[in-house]
Amino acid sequence: MSDNLLIDRQGGVLVLTMNRPERKNAFTRPMLHAMADVLTEAADDPEVRVVVLTGADGAFCAGGDVKAMSEGAHQDKSFYQQRKDLRTVMEVSRLLHEMPKPTIAAIEGAAAGAGLSLALACDFRVASDTAKITTAFAKVGLSGDFGGTYFLTQIVGTSKAKELYFFSPIISGKEAAQIGLVNRSVDPGRALDEAKDFAAPLAAGAPLALGRMKANLNLAAGGGSLAQVMDLEADNHTNSTATADHKEAANAFVEKRKPVFTGT
Repeated sequence: MSDNLLIDRQGGVLVLTMNRPERKNAFTRPMLHAMADVLTEAADDPEVRVVVLTGADGAFCAGGDVKAMSEGAHQDKSFYQQRKDLRTVMEVSRLLHEMPKPTIAAIEGAAAGAGLSLALACDFRVASDTAKITTAFAKVGLSGDFGGTYFLTQIVGTSKAKELYFFSPIISGKEAAQIGLVNRSVDPGRALDEAKDFAAPLAAGAPLALGRMKANLNLAAGGGSLAQVMDLEADNHTNSTATADHKEAANAFVEKRKPVFTGT
């Protein structure tokens, strides 16, 4: 496991912290491989109900390591090998987006380039009012990766996404909340605590139902037809009616108490 990724399980909430504060938590390949491994395991771990992604020491993630790029890292590799390597580590975004657990990005400080793409891959984003959020790619002559163009278009619409990519403005967490890029903005230093508060009711929820709900919504957002979405809804809803969690919720409603969900 990479020292650049810190792992902390707090009850049903798994907190992953990108840990390269000297580079504003810019990626390394070992960090991304470690993250992919952890997320793959978490997707199948019934004890993990929610994943929170954050960065160390007042920054979320500055994306790719521009200094390493300027020093010619990976220039000895062919186009095809570079593409393969990049596409492999980009799976982290797909895992955050598709895993059957809610995922939350807690953003302090810089969230730039592919770092922002990772935040966008999450289901929810909580940002400090003073966070510095930017696509950044245009300013370094790159076109973007880690699914950012896909996610940002869905979140803010095509025209706004093009503006944010082509011009690469730096916007605050408060401004990001105003355009719906983040779910909420909070006082500086509070993003992780707020994300944990956001996670608590999700961690106490019915995990199978939430996972199926996420699949329904992802299909709808990803261009599935009404018929395709309704077919998936019918499958997932029917499966959900047979769960112990549904029966527990029904009994709790009758007995006027809070249900206790076990993920079965």
